[in-house]
Amino acid sequence: VGEQVLLKCSFTSASPITESLTVDWTYRPLTGGHMETIFHFQSVAYPTTVGKFKDRISWVGNVAEGDASIAIQSPVMSDNGTFICSVKNPPDV
Repeated sequence: VGEQVLLKCSFTSASPITESLTVDWTYRPLTGGHMETIFHFQSVAYPTTVGKFKDRISWVGNVAEGDASIAIQSPVMSDNGTFICSVKNPPDV
């Protein structure tokens, strides 16, 4: 609580990394409920502009190195839940 947390995500791809590569981070609260997209990356970072993570997520990854990690500022206990990192690099699935 209170200290920046790093959510690590690494990937490998059989295809060259291009601007078509996308990264999506989704979140579901520990208490249940629906999955929500909290971060999107395609060439540049698109952190969420709504919801509990608004203005608290930053991109710390480097797709050229197979890193799609993000950081969350000022975490609180209610942020607890399931975070899923999904990387797509067409045509590699």
